Amino acid sequence: MLTLASYVSTLALFGWTTLPTPAAPATTVAVVDPAPISLLPETEEERNERMRWWRESRFGMFIHWGLYAIPAGEWNGKNVSGAGEWIINTAQIKTADYQPLIKQFNPVKFDAKRWVEIAKNAGMRYIVITSKHHEGFGLWDSALTEWDIASTPFKRDVLKELADACQAEGIRLCFYHSIMDWTHPDYLPRRSWDPRPDVKADFGRYREFMKGQLKELLSGTYGDIGVLWFDGEWESTWTHEFGVELDDYVRSLKKDIIINNRVDVGRDGMVGFSKEPKFRGDFGTPEQQIPATGAPGMDWETCMTMNDTWGFHKNDHNWKSNETLIRMVSDIASKGGNFLLNVGPTAEGEIPPQSVERLAAIGAWMKTNGEAIYATDASPFASLTWGRATAKRVAGGTKIFLHVWEWPKDGKLVVPGLLNTVKSAQVLGASEAAAFESHGGNVVVTLPASAPDAIATVVALEIEGSPNIIGPVRLKPAREVFVNAVQLGAEPMPQGIVVRFTTDGSEPTKDSKELTAVALRNTTTVNARAFLGDEPVGETTVRTYERLTPWSNFLERQAENTMPRRAIVEGEFNSVAELRAKLPDTAEWPIDRKIAFETPKSPKDNFGIGFRGLLRVPYEGLWSFRLGSDDGSTLLIDRKIVVDNDGLHSYRELEGYAPLTRGLHLIEVFMFERTGQEGLKLQWSGSNGQWAPVLPGDLLQLSESKR
Repeated sequence: MLTLASYVSTLALFGWTTLPTPAAPATTVAVVDPAPISLLPETEEERNERMRWWRESRFGMFIHWGLYAIPAGEWNGKNVSGAGEWIINTAQIKTADYQPLIKQFNPVKFDAKRWVEIAKNAGMRYIVITSKHHEGFGLWDSALTEWDIASTPFKRDVLKELADACQAEGIRLCFYHSIMDWTHPDYLPRRSWDPRPDVKADFGRYREFMKGQLKELLSGTYGDIGVLWFDGEWESTWTHEFGVELDDYVRSLKKDIIINNRVDVGRDGMVGFSKEPKFRGDFGTPEQQIPATGAPGMDWETCMTMNDTWGFHKNDHNWKSNETLIRMVSDIASKGGNFLLNVGPTAEGEIPPQSVERLAAIGAWMKTNGEAIYATDASPFASLTWGRATAKRVAGGTKIFLHVWEWPKDGKLVVPGLLNTVKSAQVLGASEAAAFESHGGNVVVTLPASAPDAIATVVALEIEGSPNIIGPVRLKPAREVFVNAVQLGAEPMPQGIVVRFTTDGSEPTKDSKELTAVALRNTTTVNARAFLGDEPVGETTVRTYERLTPWSNFLERQAENTMPRRAIVEGEFNSVAELRAKLPDTAEWPIDRKIAFETPKSPKDNFGIGFRGLLRVPYEGLWSFRLGSDDGSTLLIDRKIVVDNDGLHSYRELEGYAPLTRGLHLIEVFMFERTGQEGLKLQWSGSNGQWAPVLPGDLLQLSESKR
C-alpha cells in the first residue's frame, strides 16, 4: 500500500496536490427474480443484530450535493436536460474547465442543524450524504487531495457539522461514496472528450487512494457511520475481485457497518438486486422504482428523487405530489423495503423549498401513522384492492396496519381471507375504537363515513397469533393469452380449501364447479374463488384468457432480401424514432454473418444501432421476448412492436410476447445510447419457459452460393 507521502508525491505529477488553474494542463439508472444478497461469515443472529437499526428505520434522506450545484443543470448558458450531478459527463466538460468551480463554492446558507431538523420532522431516521460523487470532489477535508471542501472559500467541514447535528438529534449518518471518479488522474476508463496528462494512469493506485479516503471517513471523526452506500461500479475497470477486496477492507475498519450491493458488480441495472448470491452487499438498491411484489427474504431500499434529478437542477420542476410520496412511503414499507428519498441542496446550501414542503407533508402523516411504518414487516396479504398493509409482532399476537387508500363508499372495509380472531380495531389518530365483525373468511371493519386522511388512513387491527390468511386464487398459467389451447388450473391452496369457478360472468358459489384442470380453446373470462366448506374466503379472482391468432411467417424465397444486417450511426438521440429517422435505407445496411444483439465496442457514447433479419421459429406458439438496454430500445417482430423499452433511462429489461407460426419471421431491433453505461440484451422463451439469448444461429444465413 502506498504511504500518504508517496501518494501525494505521485499525485504531484498530475498537478493534484495544488489545485490546477484553468490555464494548467488538463488533469482530468421488475423482470428478473433477484438473487439473495450475499452473506458474510456471520450467524443469522449476528446479521439480524447488525441490520436491526436499518430495518426498523424504514425511511431515510438521500442528499446529493457537490460542485454540480453551482451550474445547476446549465453549462455555457444552455440547459442540459437531466444533468444535475451528471453534468460533467452529459455536457462533456473537460476537467480543466470544471475545476474552477471549486473557487466559487461558498454555501453561506448551509445549516447542518436545519438540514437534520427537516429530515427528523419528516420522520426520517437516517441520512445518506454524498461524501464524494462521480465528480471526485469531497465534502470533507481530506489529507489525500486538495480537491475537497477545504480548498473552497467556504472551507468548513460539511460532514463534521452534519455528524454533530445528527448525533444531537438521534439521526444515523451514512455516506454515499462513488467508485467512479471523472476527474481523478488515476481513474480508468478515461473519457475520450477529456484529455489527460501524458503520465500513465494507474488504476491500482486509484483504488488505494479510495481506500485511504474511506479510512478517513470511518476514523471516528464523523461518529458511528451506519451505511457506506457505494455507486459507479458499472464501468469495465471495476471487477468482482475488486468489489470483494473493497468490501473486506471497509469491514476491517468497521465490523458492524452496512454496505449496499453496489460495492460489487452483480447489480441487475436499476432493478437493483444482485444477479447471483456470490456478489457482495447487505441490501439491494432499486433506483427510481418500487419492486412490484417486494423481495421476500431480502433487504432492499428504493432510492427516489422528488423531481427528475438527484443534484440541484434549476430547470427541473417536475415535482411529485404529496399524495404520490406519502403513498410511496406506505407502499415500500408494505413490501418490506426501506425508502431513501432524495434532496438536492442549492449551491448556497439550502434544501429547495419544494422539497421542504413535501417533506413537511410526509412528516405530518408520519406523526399520526409512523407506528405503521417503523419496525414493521411486509404485508401478510398477497394483494388488497383498497390499499396496502404492514404488520408488527406484539405480545400475544400481531398488529396488522391497514393503509386505506380508497375509502369504502358504504363505510365497510372488507379485510379478505383473515381467519384469525380479531381483538381490536382502531383508526390511528382516532380516540374511539372501530367496530368489526367476521363474515366467513373475511373481517369487516366499520369506518367513519369519510376518510380522516384522504391520502392514506391507517386502521390498526390487533389479532391473536400470527396472521392466518387465505389469499386470492392464483390461476395458472399467469399469462392471459394463448395460441390454440391452454390448460387452466390453480396454484395449490391450504388443506381444506376448495377453488370453485364460473365462465358465465357470475360470482362462484358453493354449488359452482371445482377447478382442477380445464382446457380453454376460445377466449374465456374466468371467475374463481376459494371456499372453506360452504363459505367463500377472500376475494374473487377474475381473469380473461384471450386466444390469439399466430402471425404468418415469411416464405423462404422472400428471405434473400431480409438477411441479417446491422447499421451503426453516431448522434445524440432521445428516442428510437429519432434514431430510425437517421438510419440509412435498410438495403444499405452491411450484411453481418455473425450478427449478435449486443452493443458495439465503439463508439462508447452518443450512437444508435439497428438490427434486421429473419428469426427461425421452431414451432407454433406464444413466444416471449425480453429486451434490456441502456438507453432506449424497441423490438419489432413482423413489423409489430413486441417490446417498447424506449426513452432515456439506465439499464432496464422489459418483456413482451408474440404469437408466431413455425418458420421465418422478420425481426428488427433498434437501440440508442447517450452517455454512461451502454448495454443491449435480447432473450426469448417458448413453451418450456426457459430463457435463452437470441444467437446468430437463430437468424437466417444465406448459403455460400447465394452470397
